[in-house]
Amino acid sequence: MTKADVVNEIARKTGVERSVVLRCVEGFMESVSLSLEQGESVFLRGFGSFIIKERAEKLARNISKDCAIIVPAHKIPAFKPSKHLMGRIAGSPLNDNEEEKK
Repeated sequence: MTKADVVNEIARKTGVERSVVLRCVEGFMESVSLSLEQGESVFLRGFGSFIIKERAEKLARNISKDCAIIVPAHKIPAFKPSKHLMGRIAGSPLNDNEEEKK
């Protein structure tokens, strides 16, 4: 699902004009991005959390030059789904169909 699909779905379900929904979705994304840039997590009860994970420095291998390189410590954004969302996904008909195939 793309951002355009999300905007269209919200506009269809709420009856709000598509351009208004697009501004809201972009505003939400900008707010989450700014919070993560500042090192803050964003918690959405019942949905999940946008968090910053810290990766430690590590030794890696450049296979094209056949040499060792050091990957410096860095931060990455991540999403951690809530238990409620995980339960909905686990109980979805999609997962039931996969179990029947086995």
